[in-house]
Amino acid sequence: MEHWNVFTQTSRIAYFSMEIGLAQEIPTYSGGLGVLAGDTIKSAADLNIPLVAVTLASRKGYFAQSLDADGAQHEAPVEWDISARMKQLPARVTVPIEGRSVTVAAWLYRNQSPAGGVVPVLFLDTALEENTEEDQTITDRLYGGDQRYRLKQEVVLGVGGVRILQALGFNIFQYHMNEGHAALLTLELLNQTRNVHAGSWMNTLDVDRKAVAQRCVFTTHTPVPAGHDRFNYSLVQEVIGDEIVPVEQLRQLGGDAELNMTTLALQLSRFVNGVAKKHGEVSRKMFPGYEIHAITNGIHPLTWASAYMVSLFNRHISGWALQPELLVRVDSISDEDLWDAHQGAKAYLAQYIKEVTGEQLFLDVFTIGFARRVATYKRNDLIFHDLERLLAIGKGRLQLVFAGKAHPHDNDGKALIQNVYTAAERLHGEITVIYLPNYSIDVAKYLIPGVDVWLNNPTRPLEASGTSGMKAALNGVPNFSVLDGWWIEGHIEDITGWSIGEKTSIDASLEEANAADADDMYAKLEDKILPLYYEDRPGWIRVMKNAIGKNAYYFNTHVMMRRYVTEAYLQR
Repeated sequence: MEHWNVFTQTSRIAYFSMEIGLAQEIPTYSGGLGVLAGDTIKSAADLNIPLVAVTLASRKGYFAQSLDADGAQHEAPVEWDISARMKQLPARVTVPIEGRSVTVAAWLYRNQSPAGGVVPVLFLDTALEENTEEDQTITDRLYGGDQRYRLKQEVVLGVGGVRILQALGFNIFQYHMNEGHAALLTLELLNQTRNVHAGSWMNTLDVDRKAVAQRCVFTTHTPVPAGHDRFNYSLVQEVIGDEIVPVEQLRQLGGDAELNMTTLALQLSRFVNGVAKKHGEVSRKMFPGYEIHAITNGIHPLTWASAYMVSLFNRHISGWALQPELLVRVDSISDEDLWDAHQGAKAYLAQYIKEVTGEQLFLDVFTIGFARRVATYKRNDLIFHDLERLLAIGKGRLQLVFAGKAHPHDNDGKALIQNVYTAAERLHGEITVIYLPNYSIDVAKYLIPGVDVWLNNPTRPLEASGTSGMKAALNGVPNFSVLDGWWIEGHIEDITGWSIGEKTSIDASLEEANAADADDMYAKLEDKILPLYYEDRPGWIRVMKNAIGKNAYYFNTHVMMRRYVTEAYLQR
């Protein structure tokens, strides 16, 4: 195994993300943002892009979810041994927190591509003897605790991340902030730039700001206001003080009323992008005056193709994993082979469901999958809007599989899970409804390839991208989705899948939108989707092939990373 400093011999892009989902056994992610970061790193390794990633150790993970008989969510820490997965590096740095110098170390994980490329990933850790007991827990819980805890974590990530890279000898030519959690790195760069210029803050701020911006790229991921971190300045003064940038100057960069991490990143980045064309438009309206581009998210093909699809693609489309654009050749696969591979994935899911829940998934019954973070705008229970109508359409012909976690402090989200349980009880014996607990990378690998259609019905325009639908398409599972996020770009009605609520006014009240979207969902299930599945198998398989050949060939992190290289990293 090569020594860690082999990675410091090349100028690199530093990719900062609060969460990174690389594998089930490294539970340092909560959902789509972290999994996207993991897929980004894997494609960078495949394509030999000189990247180094920086994140937090999250020694207690996000949380393990269990559900009781009524669907009430219970949370527990995820205990894992970081020392069994990676090596602690020798460098130590300190960051200012509440007037104390908190020591930060880093663990090294090597993400190795089958093609030979390696991307180093640094996991920042404060669980060190030289820190107080309280400070040792800063890097314990992903998105845990209160605003103070979150701000401390962001100091470690942003300020500590820049300092540890420098202490280790990395030569960084671009800093990429994956969401605003990492925006404090700009303050550390600003501080170092000012020290070089040796001028006063008042005289050099604008010059220094431009110098820092030339080195920074920022990706914003959410059109939901609650997704943008904000901290009041009294808290900022208590946690950070004036040790990095005086608060008076920070107000000029991050907002006068409160520190908005998105505003800070926007002010100090040369290139800013949303994660789908529509999300870019929405972001420009949210933050007028900034040039915000759009680079649509993707998924890592080899990670998210089921074993059945990997075997199928390997036989018929050589080289697809490193060149996913070759998936346009999907027509070289026979209908029978594709159907057999899909049914294999469905049987694999059925076996997992039996082991975990004791319930039975029928292989000859049309199955809808729905799994994502549980939040009110995602409308996880929308399909149950009219149970009588759903029964009339789907009795004996339909089964549903759900998964997803609600944030521990999101009581409305937790109520949505209980709504699914209530509907399952009312439909018992007529339409099977299953909820898989503790949604994770491994659960997704069972669930997504094993269903027949992938459902997504957020309130428009609040879905930034929605990469689970891309994972479905890769496995020949068509999307049935609201036209938001990536699906606006991937959708061709009746060809790659189906839309929901295309004619629903975006200005409708929530109640009106729910009713209209549910009505459209039921109509398409009854008139288009179920008849096609049950009465025209070749027609159904044609849609499956289109999902692969017209969606998966393009919506992947190989395409995405090539765009970041040419549009963001190499533009000066």
